[in-house]
Amino acid sequence: VKNEVMVDEIPFPSQFMVNNKPLPLMGHGITDIEIHFLQIKFTAIGVYLDPEIVTHLQQWKGKTGAELTENDEFFEAIVNAPVDKFLRVVVIKEIKGSQYGVQLESAIRDRLAEVDKYEEEEEEALEKIVEFFQSKYFKKDSVITYYFPGASGSAKISFAIEGKEDLEIEVENANVVEMMKKWYLGGTRGVSPTTISSLANNICVELSK
Repeated sequence: VKNEVMVDEIPFPSQFMVNNKPLPLMGHGITDIEIHFLQIKFTAIGVYLDPEIVTHLQQWKGKTGAELTENDEFFEAIVNAPVDKFLRVVVIKEIKGSQYGVQLESAIRDRLAEVDKYEEEEEEALEKIVEFFQSKYFKKDSVITYYFPGASGSAKISFAIEGKEDLEIEVENANVVEMMKKWYLGGTRGVSPTTISSLANNICVELSK
């Protein structure tokens, strides 16, 4: 087993220890935008999932990676599976933390509003997250991680920059946490299509074993 996987020249460990359990890298990709034929890359993403997840995805056995990439119900099942999930996001193009916070906030708020779940508590939880990112500066190679424990509807977000202590925040609001997962893992509406197709292809292989 190779110890790391290169995602756009950024090394990602092929597995991550979370709660004394190694979670394998099941998908990776980037977030980017194209402006006048120029590709601007923002972040590299690694998705680490408890291998147990395949037991919750058996009904998609036999589908191709391409079919799964387009299948939002499949990704809904990934989001909802009661197993540990860990996202590692590495900054490629430096931006202010507040910019990232605003992107996250608007994506989550829109998703919650669509399903009538954007109430005062959700607003407060989102404000806390925005505040957490507000004062940070996302230098190249700084790392944001999201830990979603399988057993609860909470999340832990951490921010690490070289030479400084890691900072973290706990998010308790289950509705906000669900939409945070969907921002990165939400199938055709996920923020990173490359990550979604990588996940679909790798899980497709795991399902065929």
